Parts: sequence; structure tokens; C-alpha cells
Amino acid sequence: MARWSLKQRSVLPGFGLTLGYSLLYLSLIVLIPLVGLVLKSTSLTWERFWQVVTEPRVMASYRLSFGASFLAALINTVFGVMTAWVLVRYRFPGKKIVDALVDLPFALPTAVAGIALTSVYAGNGVLGRPLEALGIPVAFTATGVVVALTFIGLPFVVRTLQPILEDLEPEIEQAAASLGATRLQTITRVILPELWPAILTGFALAFARALGEYGSVVFISGNMPMRTEITPLLIIIKLEQYDYGGAAAIATVMLAASFSLLLLINVLQWWNAKRRVAV
Repeated sequence: MARWSLKQRSVLPGFGLTLGYSLLYLSLIVLIPLVGLVLKSTSLTWERFWQVVTEPRVMASYRLSFGASFLAALINTVFGVMTAWVLVRYRFPGKKIVDALVDLPFALPTAVAGIALTSVYAGNGVLGRPLEALGIPVAFTATGVVVALTFIGLPFVVRTLQPILEDLEPEIEQAAASLGATRLQTITRVILPELWPAILTGFALAFARALGEYGSVVFISGNMPMRTEITPLLIIIKLEQYDYGGAAAIATVMLAASFSLLLLINVLQWWNAKRRVAV
């Protein structure tokens, strides 16, 4: 029986040294700030904490932030799969340009994205004018929030799926067809089982990214209390009012929600991998 050992051959320095630096880096960048956030929220009594995080205005921001983030992540999952498939499976003129455009939301400052989206979807904008004529206003509505979150979340789905699709040989689709499988059967029984872990990961990343988005949303949402205010904006408002405990309390709720989502996705991926091994 093979025995696992810490002293494995590696081109990097010893396990203890690299692990120590890794844990130190993660602690300084991730763990300590998050612990500090939670500790700051404990400066409030439990009654005050609950009062802050359940105020009607805060609850309305939760509904908008979580609802719009979920819808945007769902849209990005559907169209992100299509985009990744086209970029991996097909050759066409301008493919490299399209591939580079996918990363544009990564590189573009969020404030610039917000201004651009607002100018396009405003009532006198190129897309906003015909949409409002159809009775579908976008700017300064919850719909505009979904549009902004969809814009910034697409790369997470596409870039998560691309490596998996590149490793998925086209021959398995041909083999399924030669065995009599229809296109729908090939998609549902051959392709999707291989892609589910990556799809779930891309969805989770897009959802988590959308929950924390601020710059691109505040321009197009209009920031109307109880209607188009997102939770990150309320945190900023609390900070501007020097209510650090209240800001930390709301941020702790968002942190707990994001952590729970990522934990759920990892459990689903573990279950899916275990099921595939059993099969």
C-alpha cells in the first residue's frame, strides 16, 4: 500500500517552506481582513446587529442584489456555454478578436463600464430609445442592474469552460452519433455530464462577482431607495455616515451568503465527481 509523504520530489523549495509562505500570504490577503470584518461587526449588540441587517431598506437591497445577481449569473451560464463552445469548436474570421472581447469586462474599469451602459440604455440612448418605445425601460431600473451584472460576469463562465471543452475530444461526439444517439442525447448524456462541474463553478464565480459589484451598477441603477439600491451601495453609505459597525454588519451578511454559495457549489462538485466514479 502506497504511503503518502510530505517529502515529495519537487522543483520548488521544501514543502514546509512553500506551505508556510502560502499560508502567510493567504492569511495577510484573505483571512485576516475577513476575520477583522467579522470582529468589527461584533462591536454591535445582537439586537442592534439584527436591527441593522433587517431594516426595510437593507432587505430591499438584499432582494435586488441577490435576485439580480442570480438572474445575471443564470443568463451568463446559458450564453457563456454557447460562447465557449463556439470559440473552442469552430474556426471563423475574427475569432481572436471575439476571444479578446470576452476579457474586456476584466480590463475595463467598472466606472467606465457603468457610464457606457448608462449612455447606451438611457432613454435617449442607442438601445434605450427603442426599448422604451416598446415599454421596456432599462436605465434606472432593476433591469439595468441585471444588464450591468451580466456584462461584468460573462468572462468568468467562458474562461472556466474553455479549458474543459478543449480537453473534450470531438471524437466522443462522433462516436455517440455512430452508435445512434441523437443530438439531444449526445448533449444530455455525453457532453453535459463532463461540463457540469465547470458550469457550476462558472455560475458560482459569476454570482459571487455580481454580488460584490459596485462601480458599473451605481450609474445605471439610479440608486433609488427601496427600488434600485444594491447592498454594496448601502455599505458605502454606512461608511460615509461613519457607521462602521453597521457597514460591517451588512458586509458580514454578504460574506456569509457568498461563502455558503461557494461551499454548496463545492459540495455539488464533489458529489458529481463521486457519482461519475461510481458509474
